[in-house]
Amino acid sequence: MLTNAEIVSRALDRITAGYVFPGKTAHIDATVRRHLTAGDYDDLEGPALCEAVTAHLQEACSDKHLRLLWTDEPLDLNPAVQDEGRAAFLELLRSENQGISRFERLEGNVGLIGLRWIADAGQGARAIGAAMELVALSSALILDLRACRGGAPEGAAMWCSYFFADDQVHLNDIYDRGTGSTRQFWTASHLPAPRYLDRPVYVLTSALTFSGGEDVAYTLQAYGRAVVVGETTRGGAHPTDRYAVTEHIQVTVPNARTVNAVTGTNWEGVGVAPDVAVPAADALDTAHKTALGLVGAHRT
Repeated sequence: MLTNAEIVSRALDRITAGYVFPGKTAHIDATVRRHLTAGDYDDLEGPALCEAVTAHLQEACSDKHLRLLWTDEPLDLNPAVQDEGRAAFLELLRSENQGISRFERLEGNVGLIGLRWIADAGQGARAIGAAMELVALSSALILDLRACRGGAPEGAAMWCSYFFADDQVHLNDIYDRGTGSTRQFWTASHLPAPRYLDRPVYVLTSALTFSGGEDVAYTLQAYGRAVVVGETTRGGAHPTDRYAVTEHIQVTVPNARTVNAVTGTNWEGVGVAPDVAVPAADALDTAHKTALGLVGAHRT
């Protein structure tokens, strides 16, 4: 059984080796080791240890993806298992309807889709298409991301693709530290459902909206394709890998950074600021009333 010092050291080694901003790793390492030396972790176990170390990681570097996480399910410690994190995420998506939690047709022919996760574009394409097929004839669309906790960059690009006319829109780039390469993300040329064009789109956000959910909100807002309604989001823009430190503890290491094609930056640390700021609990009602006004004005 590893000591807390060994757990912390293993986590810091992963961060030093993989964090997207290598110039920050020495300060992160020194900050957390100072707490370790001071005995701040001596009496902590499991989730409490993870919570304390996470707080100190983010004290040293305000990157909300930089975390130590506890999991009740045992993790595979075999270093040869490279895709364990991805496989677990894909299984989570399968068990949660590819992240799609809600569909409704609201008064005034306004469509509503709720998302808890942004699905992988490969396995989630059919479910995403099915949702967009259901709203294809609506007069306006509300995309509810208030409970969306993250997801896949490829899936975010697919969701965004439905709101542009073709495959000629450059959405963002992702720089990967491990390979030193930059991958461009563009709208898709083929989609399994009709594109949603020339009609208003509203994106609902909350202080809980994170990562992949923020990607969709930020991109559509940057292009003026959606009105963001609700609260400023959490502010996590860095794609992240997970590494098992023990059978029950993972360290999450942001290994890449997103650069939006319009703004030249991202939402890291600042979140996505809404166009219409209201409490998250009021966001749906506010967006729906706005949509009804626009739909009514268009009909007259």
